[in-house]
Amino acid sequence: MAGNPYVKKQRSFGSIMLRIVIAAVIVLVLAVAILYFVGVRYVSSTAGNGLSVKFFGIVDKDGAPARGVIRYSNGMTAKYDASTGKLEYSNGDVYEGALSDMLKNGEGTLTHKNGDVYTGWFRNDVFEGAGKYVYSNGDVYEGSFRDGKENGSGTLTCSDGSVYNGSFKDGKLDGEGVFTYSDGTVYTGSFVSDMREGKGEIVFANGDRYTGDFKGDMREGTGTYLWANGEKYEGEFRGNLMNGKGVYTFPGGRVYDGYFENGVIVRTDSDSSPTSDVSTPTDADGGN
Repeated sequence: MAGNPYVKKQRSFGSIMLRIVIAAVIVLVLAVAILYFVGVRYVSSTAGNGLSVKFFGIVDKDGAPARGVIRYSNGMTAKYDASTGKLEYSNGDVYEGALSDMLKNGEGTLTHKNGDVYTGWFRNDVFEGAGKYVYSNGDVYEGSFRDGKENGSGTLTCSDGSVYNGSFKDGKLDGEGVFTYSDGTVYTGSFVSDMREGKGEIVFANGDRYTGDFKGDMREGTGTYLWANGEKYEGEFRGNLMNGKGVYTFPGGRVYDGYFENGVIVRTDSDSSPTSDVSTPTDADGGN
């Protein structure tokens, strides 16, 4: 029997799927075109320090990020809104200031979630140049930064009133500087990793003065200790005390030239027992 010419042939499954795919592609292209038209972009870049960033969101007429999300290769993310000028990081930190290549570059302020605040210069997302860091505990550092840490010359003012003015290395007191303690004691000399190390001088609040060697934050080596009452010791120190050979001059002019142990004279007579008829040096940190 001849087929009915008015009956449409049944479409194949493959033909139907092809039409669906074509329609989906058209919809996708239209969606991408619409997003592109309204300014939605995906932008990526890599900084000189190796940190890569990816932005997805709306850009302005010049192609700069205006509003969206930034993802960093170190796992951090941030919401950015050019209208407020803020970067809100996933860890709770907030940045306001200059941006370049989606990184903190130029002058700005970074407020940490814990309350610490840095105001100053950035380069490739880290502190670089002159800046001021206010810690949540009340300590304040003003000076030079490099690679995100205090490096170079600066001033640290502590919450207890003590002040250090001098050299820093990787966030620690390192090099030559002057530390004025809260009680008025002043140390002038060398530091290594936050400790007095090398040559230095302490002028204590009570008028005593020590000039000489330090090691591990204590008087260690050779030095001269001058008491406010006129007594004087020149010789060896260990553990902040007179230990070893030295010369002790009393106010009346009497002089003892011999050996000391833990701050007292070692007798050289038959008794050979130590005696404490000499003054005890003040603690090296200004206490006591």
